[in-house]
Amino acid sequence: MSGAGAAGGTIVVKIGSSSVTDEEGRVAEKALSKLCSEVAQLVGAGERVVIVTSGAIAAGLRVLDLRPRPSDPSVLQAVSAVGQSRLMGHYERALAAEGLVGGQVLLAPLDFMNRAQYLHARQTLQLLLGLGVVPVINENDAVADDEVRFGDNDRLAALVAHLLQADLLILLTDAAGLFTADPHVDEAASLVEEVIEVDNVLSLAGGAGTERGSGGMASKLAAAKIAAWSGVRVVIASAERPGVLRDALAGAPGVGTVVKPRLARLPARKLWIAFALAAAGTLVVDAGAQRALCQGGVSLLAVGVREVRGNFSPDDAVEIAGPDGRVFAKGLVRHSAKELAGWAGWQSSRLPPDVPHEVVHRDDLVILP
Repeated sequence: MSGAGAAGGTIVVKIGSSSVTDEEGRVAEKALSKLCSEVAQLVGAGERVVIVTSGAIAAGLRVLDLRPRPSDPSVLQAVSAVGQSRLMGHYERALAAEGLVGGQVLLAPLDFMNRAQYLHARQTLQLLLGLGVVPVINENDAVADDEVRFGDNDRLAALVAHLLQADLLILLTDAAGLFTADPHVDEAASLVEEVIEVDNVLSLAGGAGTERGSGGMASKLAAAKIAAWSGVRVVIASAERPGVLRDALAGAPGVGTVVKPRLARLPARKLWIAFALAAAGTLVVDAGAQRALCQGGVSLLAVGVREVRGNFSPDDAVEIAGPDGRVFAKGLVRHSAKELAGWAGWQSSRLPPDVPHEVVHRDDLVILP
């Protein structure tokens, strides 16, 4: 990782709908101009910057004058198609004013679930950055399957940071960071300036922010957790703070909430399994199997499986739960749910000779905190 203020790193900046649109749903040109001006400063210092933006649906709602906000996902997908082109037009003009070229990139969860698409997305982004382009990324809302989507762009930004092995992820929002309580109602609330372990502060997150966005502090902490497991430092800060990108990179005191990266980062493949793949089912294992998986770095065998839930196929991702029902691991299963239901509890010697003995191989297994 590049040091504080050092040049030459990759920075992912995510800005939410509440920061790129005003209360009427119009694209806030002043806010985008501020963002792009600060991006230009970083690019001028030798950094490579990627923007992950929300706001397409909010912008489309304004253009179509749809009030209140529709709840039908198919209508919102159509709205995003209208809003996305307008949103990108604002970015192109704001970047051009700073002498920069923007390039639109629309990503869907399948780009992270399919290994070939994952590598292709990485190559495309790296080529754009190599050409001096500022990629402007959004979820491909117009064609995304409602059953398989990111849900919010915080998670998308974290996965992009992992994809590019970024040095820093900056999550810009309408708050100054994570507080010990809601600062709007509690005068004693104070900014949490540093987080070592995200799970320890989840109770402070609260709910979603505004109706113009789908996220909130909880989604930002979830994204920060993904990034931390990738070895990426995260700063959650206010989009309105002057010089926020420069200060976040420099590690200025009070810039926002800094989430420290984990010292032991997950390899790319295991992070992909843990956070990019949706689980298709759950395997409940006995206490002995749970202990062996957590402590011994071994593969899961059929003898340790007590219950099979869901309808999955070989190579699907599954969650692994202990006897108490708590999920403690995730991995790629080597057998179908139907087959495994019949083999649960069997010694490996009883399995058909032509099938793998491992239910989940240790190379495809991730122990979760």
